[in-house]
Amino acid sequence: MSVNSPEAGGLGQRLRNFVVVSVAVVLSVAVVLGLQTRTPSASLSDMAEASVPLNEAITNGKPTLVEFYANWCTSCQAMAGDLQQLKSEFQQDVNFVMLNVDNNKWLPEMLHYRVDGIPHFAFLTETGNDAGAAIGEIPRAVLAENLTALVAGNELPYAQAEGQTSDVETALEPSGSADDPRSHGAQVVQ
Repeated sequence: MSVNSPEAGGLGQRLRNFVVVSVAVVLSVAVVLGLQTRTPSASLSDMAEASVPLNEAITNGKPTLVEFYANWCTSCQAMAGDLQQLKSEFQQDVNFVMLNVDNNKWLPEMLHYRVDGIPHFAFLTETGNDAGAAIGEIPRAVLAENLTALVAGNELPYAQAEGQTSDVETALEPSGSADDPRSHGAQVVQ
């Protein structure tokens, strides 16, 4: 049988098909295993849905961590996993409240806590008094130390912590004014 015979061409075609199918199976298995081992990301919407309502948190006698966030906020998204871990560690002792800054319902709270960048974390004592704030991407360890001090009734070690906040284009800002607390990154000018 010569190399140019039809039987040799058929064998080469079958071998090539076998290699293509084998590679496809290996890639499919890799994708499935990759999806199963991927750590689940915390959804801001799901976390907000499961959070304690603000009016309940203020009156139930437990200290509270209020997070001002937005679903489009990349810093908020980046911290979601850490906050989910902190909630599982502290939920017996601390209320976790999430307020979406894109909802005008929370404008009085945003003004009260001077929210000018997100994420913005307000730490409240068990009586609802302001104990401190952290603004921007804050390391999980810093938030954990603040929560530990809050539960113990001690002064927060990082009462005015600041990290990187999410920026937003002017076209996406609710009013475009730097004086608007929902300007998500503009600094308060005194």
